[in-house]
Amino acid sequence: MTTALTRRHLLAAALAVGATVPFGAGRAHAAGAEAAPGKALLMTPPPTGPHPIGTVDLHLLGAPNGRELMASVWYPAAAGACRFPVAPWMPAAGWRALLDGVGIGGDAAGAPPTAGHEAAPVLHARDRLPVVLYSHGNDSCRAETTVVVQELASHGYVVVTVDHTGDGYSEFPDGRVAVPSEDSFTPWDSAHDMVFVLDRIEALAAGRNPDAGRRRLPAGLGAALDLRRVGMFGWSKGATSTAITMNIDPRVRAGLSLDGPMESVPRPVAIDRPFMLMTADFGRDAEPAVEEFWQLLRGWRLDVRAEGAVHGSYTDSQWLIPPLAAITGMSPEDLAEWVGTLDPGRAVRIQQAYPLAFFDLHLRNRRQRLLRGPSAAFPEVRFIR
Repeated sequence: MTTALTRRHLLAAALAVGATVPFGAGRAHAAGAEAAPGKALLMTPPPTGPHPIGTVDLHLLGAPNGRELMASVWYPAAAGACRFPVAPWMPAAGWRALLDGVGIGGDAAGAPPTAGHEAAPVLHARDRLPVVLYSHGNDSCRAETTVVVQELASHGYVVVTVDHTGDGYSEFPDGRVAVPSEDSFTPWDSAHDMVFVLDRIEALAAGRNPDAGRRRLPAGLGAALDLRRVGMFGWSKGATSTAITMNIDPRVRAGLSLDGPMESVPRPVAIDRPFMLMTADFGRDAEPAVEEFWQLLRGWRLDVRAEGAVHGSYTDSQWLIPPLAAITGMSPEDLAEWVGTLDPGRAVRIQQAYPLAFFDLHLRNRRQRLLRGPSAAFPEVRFIR
């Protein structure tokens, strides 16, 4: 085993040692969640929206190339959601596989709890709710942007996150665990997965249960979906997948890239719908493919960058790795290489505010001062013209 710390190693190590969030968030949403004896508990930052959150998993068969996929549906829940079990950041067996895969040991720590409550009743809203899809990065999992997902759900969105089987870690209902394969998995493969999942969500909205085991779903979930208002976002490879999905599926009305490299064969082509870039390592000044993609955007477009951010700064990694630095004695130089100089608490607020503003503007037609130019509330965020 190499002694070099990969990004995946750092992520898993931060969770395995039970690091706590340095800005003290997450306590209010972890009622009933306790660490196993001898294990510390990592908490996720709480969302800011008015609604409690429910979540339910879907096991989907018939995906491209005969694969099966796991997805999670996150949604605003009705009052009393806290009576339902708290969902973990990642299922237990998949979690252990992740820790084993990076040489830490699967029993080192339990998965942290989230703000979601498993199968809690769906909020009875006056109108149907907009839907947002999420595609993850290379060799990762659908949990990697739980901060953003929870924030959207707490503000009235239904968010569908997808594990790309073969390109990450996933656990199926019968206990089988999928791990990253050695086969090439491209952004086009991820995009075809997302089209397949959107088809299954349409079936759910039509009153059918797409789960392979026909497991009971929260009452009213399908009826809550407004498939006239669908958005999508992704991180890294998943951001490139978002652009490609919009190329091949007109149902997706707005797309958000979290530092996507926009490298694929073939590359994404012109998009006439709203698209926003949140860039760091893969900015237009550093990555020709991103600049090329920017020039192909024919509709509303925006490029913002948080000063001090690096590639993982728009994911949950930004609040996991700083505690690891303190525990392992990582040098300031090595820490900066992984998380830049962006404060973890500020990173979480940026993750919560900007994606929400983008989807509120383009899926709910709500004006957003935050997207018009620099904000005194977010001095770190620059608008790239």
